[in-house]
Amino acid sequence: MNYGKITFPPAELSIKTIDGQKYVWDNLRGRYLLLTPEEVVRRHAIAFLISHCSVEPQTIAQEYPVSLNGTAQRADIVVVGRDLRPAILVECKATDVKITQQTLAQAIRYNSVLGARYIMLTNGESHFCYEVIDGKVSPMKGFPKMVY
Repeated sequence: MNYGKITFPPAELSIKTIDGQKYVWDNLRGRYLLLTPEEVVRRHAIAFLISHCSVEPQTIAQEYPVSLNGTAQRADIVVVGRDLRPAILVECKATDVKITQQTLAQAIRYNSVLGARYIMLTNGESHFCYEVIDGKVSPMKGFPKMVY
């Protein structure tokens, strides 16, 4: 199965087939998840956060609940700081989904509730990082590094 182009460094994925469907091991949650194109991107993004952004695995939450105007939403990845407040919000899309202004708007809506300092958007091939200071969202030239 082709999941598109991933420009993150290679991530070691443990994949198995059950009843004709592929599943990938999520070592953070300790279970197999259905291997969808977006899940491939999420697995690579998490591996990158750990290996290149100094993120400690125990600070990563997946499908983090966000309540927007009484509607339950979920942020793909949220990295929390030592104060247990969100520090990085990551929105993942499948490789065939373009990162657009709508993607950024979605992440900004989530972040209006979460208050993370950094926002990262990725479809596995293209990656965009932003810093949020006093409500102003500014593009970054690189990826944020966690300092605990």
